[in-house]
Amino acid sequence: MAKVAFIGLGVMGYPMAGHLKGKGGHDVTVYNRTAVKAEKWVAQHGGKSAPTPKQAAADQDFVMTCVGNDNDLREVMLGENGVFAGVGEGAIVVDHTTASAEIARELYAEAKKRGFQFIDAPVSGGQAGAENGVLTVMCGGDAGPFAAAEKVIAAYARACNLLGSPGSGQLAKMVNQICIAGLVQGLSEGLHFAMKAGLDIEKLIATISKGAAQSWQMENRYKTMVAGKFDFGFAVDWMRKDLGICLAEARRNGAHLPVSALVDQFYSQVQKMGGKRWDTSSLIALLNR
Repeated sequence: MAKVAFIGLGVMGYPMAGHLKGKGGHDVTVYNRTAVKAEKWVAQHGGKSAPTPKQAAADQDFVMTCVGNDNDLREVMLGENGVFAGVGEGAIVVDHTTASAEIARELYAEAKKRGFQFIDAPVSGGQAGAENGVLTVMCGGDAGPFAAAEKVIAAYARACNLLGSPGSGQLAKMVNQICIAGLVQGLSEGLHFAMKAGLDIEKLIATISKGAAQSWQMENRYKTMVAGKFDFGFAVDWMRKDLGICLAEARRNGAHLPVSALVDQFYSQVQKMGGKRWDTSSLIALLNR
């Protein structure tokens, strides 16, 4: 058992913190910007809440964070009442936010100066993965702190790997999102074509899902995509945020992402259709309109 703080109780953080307490058996302190959410979590899971990230981080072995973007992360980490102002020497800070590799390296360097450890550890698996405790966690940082943190992360992960130096976890998450963007567009076009062609979708998927076209998205989303239901996971707003990070990093490292840039624009059109909170499979709605 470890003393763990969890900062940020959104759709991902709330169940992740719950697994730390229930499955992991850790002593958990939570913080959320909207205090009523933290109070609800404590009522449901036990543990305790703190009024600021600084107070939540004090005297903890591990501090986990999961917030919105680079700006949120900088505020919750480096602000006057932020995590870095409260965390003790020798502790390990693990950030599950999907953010830039640049801020991950910045926070790693600042943590080193202050005598504690930092790991960037974005996750994949969406809300369902968080709720079921089967997330994939991609980490960047040093091997020693990672080995210690991995045992705690295991409460909500089915896979957790160290990809390399600070920022490598964020870079790996970018690859993950790049791959998903192109795949969902391809699946959307295939299903759209199949419906226009009058094919039996159930028989079609039962056949092609046994071959090279198979994917998690096909297996788990084809029914809802054909039905025009898009309330089953990662929101379009969030995907656009992530693709923005990918495209910005590509401009820095010289990578060419023509499909990702195009799909990002398709998602902007989905947003204009009212689909900001639809899940990412809603690309098919653009084709079917």
